[in-house]
Amino acid sequence: MSQLEIQNVSRVFPGKKGTQTQALTPINFSVNENDFVTILGPSGCGKSTMLRIIAGLDQPTTGQVLLDGQRITGPGADRGMVFQSYTLFPWLTVEQNICFGLREKGMSAAEQKERSGYFINRVGLKGFEQHFPKQLSGGMQQRTAIARALANDPKILLLDEPFGALDNQTRLLMQELLLGIWESAQKTVLFVTHDIDESIFMANRVAVFSARPGRIKTEVNVDLPHPRHYTIKTTPEFMKLKARLTEEIRAEAIAAEQH
Repeated sequence: MSQLEIQNVSRVFPGKKGTQTQALTPINFSVNENDFVTILGPSGCGKSTMLRIIAGLDQPTTGQVLLDGQRITGPGADRGMVFQSYTLFPWLTVEQNICFGLREKGMSAAEQKERSGYFINRVGLKGFEQHFPKQLSGGMQQRTAIARALANDPKILLLDEPFGALDNQTRLLMQELLLGIWESAQKTVLFVTHDIDESIFMANRVAVFSARPGRIKTEVNVDLPHPRHYTIKTTPEFMKLKARLTEEIRAEAIAAEQH
């Protein structure tokens, strides 16, 4: 049974003087419980639009999204969202940011502290609990955002190019961190990226988006063993997947240029 069902979802944005921009053509796609699916595609192909619809931050023009059989009509605590830009509350400390959703749920202060402490440890921020976002590096801010999303115990974690603004070394460390958490916590994850290496390393399935208007062009299973270490990126199996996906994305990037 699929946990997430995207049924005939399209999105058209109205423009000036009656013009329209079709961001998504009707998409049908499903994600099983504990899946780690990466959505890979060229810039401007509608990947983020689809993620925003799943998050309930945007409405589809046609179709619907179901989570555990319930139609998504708006944002909810059953979905945790992490954006590329750093979206922490600047006036709250690391600990307060992570506790924000827990407080909204009415969790006791003692439970909040215990739960936030657990995820602060998991993401390697022990000792930074009382720091404010402006005192943190980009990588630390994204660690906090991931901890905040996980602390709420969502059914599904939605990540929109969360490591896109980070330097390469920090990005690699964050990939391993998130993958390690997923391997132990077994969350359902939908992860948008335009980085081919990242899409293979993180996922057990890659959904390749076409150029705009976006549709899922193909799905590729990633049958690489867990736990994964960054050295897997140099193996023949990884390189074979990379060659295939590079060809798929190259074709779509050329199509986008000609659009």
